[in-house]
Amino acid sequence: MLIPSKLSRPVRLEHTVVRERLLAKLSGANNYRLVLITSPAGYGKTTLISQWAAGKHDLGWFSLDEGDNQQERFASYLIAAIQQATGGHCAASETMVQKRQYASLTSLFAQLFIELATWQRPLYLVIDDYHLITNPVIHDAMRFFLRHQPENMTLLVMSRNLPQLGIANLRVRDQLLEIGSQLLAFNHQEAQQFFDCRLASPIEAEESRQMCDDVAGWATALQLIALSARQNNSAASHSARRLAGINASHLSDYLVDEVLDNVDAPTRSFLLKSSLLRSMNDALIVRVTGEENGQMRLEEIERQGLFLQRMDNSGEWFSYHPLFGSFLRQRCQWELATELPEIHRAAAESWMAQGFPSEAIHHALSAGDPHMLRDILLNHAWGLFHHSELALLEESLAALPWESLLENPRLVLLQAWLMQSQHRYSEVNTLLARAEQEMPVDMDASLHGDFNALRAQVAINDGDQEEAERLAMVALEELPLASYYSRIVATSVHGEVLHCKGQLSKSLTVMQQTEQMARRHDVWHYALWSLIQQSEILFAQGFLQASWETQEKAFQLIRDQHLEQLPMHEFLLRIRAQLLWAWARMDEAEHSARHGMEVLADYQPQQQLQCLALLVQSSLARGNLDNARNHLNRLENLLGNGQYHSDWVSNADKVRVIYWQMTGDKKAAANWLRQTPKPAFANNHFLQGQWRNIARAQILLGEFDAAQEVLEELNDNARSLRLMSDLNRNLLLLNQLYWQSNRKTDAQRMLLEALTLANRTGFISHFVIEGEAMAQQLRQLIQLNTLPELEQHRAQRILREINQHHRHKFAHFDENFVERLLNHPEVPELIRTSPLTQREWQVLGLIYSGYSNEQIAGELDVAATTIKTHIRNLYQKLGVAHRQDAVLHAQRLLKMMGYGV
Repeated sequence: MLIPSKLSRPVRLEHTVVRERLLAKLSGANNYRLVLITSPAGYGKTTLISQWAAGKHDLGWFSLDEGDNQQERFASYLIAAIQQATGGHCAASETMVQKRQYASLTSLFAQLFIELATWQRPLYLVIDDYHLITNPVIHDAMRFFLRHQPENMTLLVMSRNLPQLGIANLRVRDQLLEIGSQLLAFNHQEAQQFFDCRLASPIEAEESRQMCDDVAGWATALQLIALSARQNNSAASHSARRLAGINASHLSDYLVDEVLDNVDAPTRSFLLKSSLLRSMNDALIVRVTGEENGQMRLEEIERQGLFLQRMDNSGEWFSYHPLFGSFLRQRCQWELATELPEIHRAAAESWMAQGFPSEAIHHALSAGDPHMLRDILLNHAWGLFHHSELALLEESLAALPWESLLENPRLVLLQAWLMQSQHRYSEVNTLLARAEQEMPVDMDASLHGDFNALRAQVAINDGDQEEAERLAMVALEELPLASYYSRIVATSVHGEVLHCKGQLSKSLTVMQQTEQMARRHDVWHYALWSLIQQSEILFAQGFLQASWETQEKAFQLIRDQHLEQLPMHEFLLRIRAQLLWAWARMDEAEHSARHGMEVLADYQPQQQLQCLALLVQSSLARGNLDNARNHLNRLENLLGNGQYHSDWVSNADKVRVIYWQMTGDKKAAANWLRQTPKPAFANNHFLQGQWRNIARAQILLGEFDAAQEVLEELNDNARSLRLMSDLNRNLLLLNQLYWQSNRKTDAQRMLLEALTLANRTGFISHFVIEGEAMAQQLRQLIQLNTLPELEQHRAQRILREINQHHRHKFAHFDENFVERLLNHPEVPELIRTSPLTQREWQVLGLIYSGYSNEQIAGELDVAATTIKTHIRNLYQKLGVAHRQDAVLHAQRLLKMMGYGV
């Protein structure tokens, strides 16, 4: 729940000097990205901007306090201020921030700017007291905000120091309007107006100028002079002389002498007690100070000029001037030390009564009252947890004695979930074990189930499938139906374990149950997770169209619930990219992979490993080895600078091994094969993938018997577990093994089975990436004209893709290649004496690629009759009579030049 006063622009006070010269400077604020108002405390920053903002409607105001260093809290108020300014125009961003469904502040701001793109009028956002922000993550996000905010938006920031917002760059680009303390300082005319408003008897202009000079135009000093003169009936010049050149360490003494010591005892007590409130209204004042009419007392303090300012138009919320409030709180520590705990307890109770548990916790902590803190947490901690108030919860739980946590074990559970959310898995089990061992009473079954559900999640995250399954099943037996969150967790873990064990049909059913439970209780991140798992399972089973449709449901859930910036969104984009790659939709696959990397832009670079591997894979399928190498360099750097789950390593190794295969790098493959661990099993598609990597490396190294043994076992497992996509991949690798070991009949048998299975999987790129060896076999099958219609159509499609992306022969018959060929010592004499024209070399390359005469004509954009002439001429020059002879001749030339064909 947001505190209204933090989102309210201060009300313009009576007797305030209108700063015409500064307002004129601010009149062009909409021409700048950033308006920066910087000065020490008390120079009138907030008053100036509140004057300027008067009458403006498209303006949001956000007053910061120390608690806003927490990113989620900062985001909540900032989006609320934007909503205030736009009349609720950014509903999707508001939903994201309310449900904490964003990965980072920058990703949230990106969504915000998408919505603001349709906002046409000038828009202003004011952030007051930015010097209170010390969190570097917020600084980074606000730099992003300034770089990308709409052109019609202006950010106004008030701060006591120069904020870390990329000021220099904005200044150079003339996108920054600055007003510093020199401009904010009152000039002689403004000082005269100030005293005329506040003093009963006018003072001479010369005296006013002297006092203004004495305090260097410091607005707070001028206010103190006027206050002192009124209270003491003394000459204002006396107070001015005392304030002249005063520093911060001496200001406290001055405020004691000139302000506190000159008010009556009840007012002094009121000031000290109320200063403990960061913001206040009637109910809070009545409870904290004991005054019967808090609103009336606040208004009276305001009239006395005691640095109290209204925070909203209704006049319900007030706060002290920051400088004066800080001074009062320091004095309160001295003068009311014994009363402080009770005052903070009263404040906590009042904040709770108004529905602000986070403010109540602040005062309960200050009161040092563990019982009150415990009671607040028992009633509100899980709500704060789901709103990501993690830092506040950690501080609160750390303030409670261990005995108190043991007496209220759900707080132990909360502490454990906090650790889990920060990936501190080993600490979770240690904490839960200690709690169970030391708990004074036996734990009820429901709580025990909650503990075990969390332990199960930790176990699966840590890769311990057996323990995860055991704990999940125990938890489901113990948990009542009402414990829906823990039941969702345990059910999800059970489904994931079945997935890892290769029990795909059972896993699919359990994940569908998880989705239904999560949707029923609005636990959207688990609903999304279950859909992603379902899609992976269907992909592994070879049902790629069903996998696609499940992904569509997941994308719709993301849109409906504004989950775009969750890291799981990257997971979904990644498996979508894998599916698109399988179907040879390369542009879309690359787009999905890059989008996934954008979602993770604010995380550690290591998190992008999987999407980067997909970019390598796309480059390999296109035959673009240079691009693949560039991506691989980055991928290998990431591999060497992080600890990864075995699945991630397997996917990275896959593209490395394929690259070595394409480039004939046997040394790299041999080094990798020596160092890579061999999994004990191959009972799921993750482990099948790594064993397939091993077999591919073995084939490259000519270790055909070892590779065959691996692949045949993989096939047995894939058939028994119905891992049809893996079976399709295994068959293609066996085909390559048989082809290279000159077992052409076995190779054709594997290829025919792979083509038939591809009718179910839709695979294209898995064939394409095998390159020319696959193309040669497909040409032979197509020429035999014995394939069933579907397989014939797929074979033709695959061959077209290979010809488009893997034209080793056509691409190499360019001018540079031909020049090197003619200078080769082993080039046939016939080629030297009857050289082909460049066009004839191109035609020879296309013939070798399997192009028909009509296709060659289309490729070279010439008439079919012209192609026939070129073919007749090159046949005569090469001394061949048939197309197959020309293909064999081209193959010998390529082999002579060192190309693996």
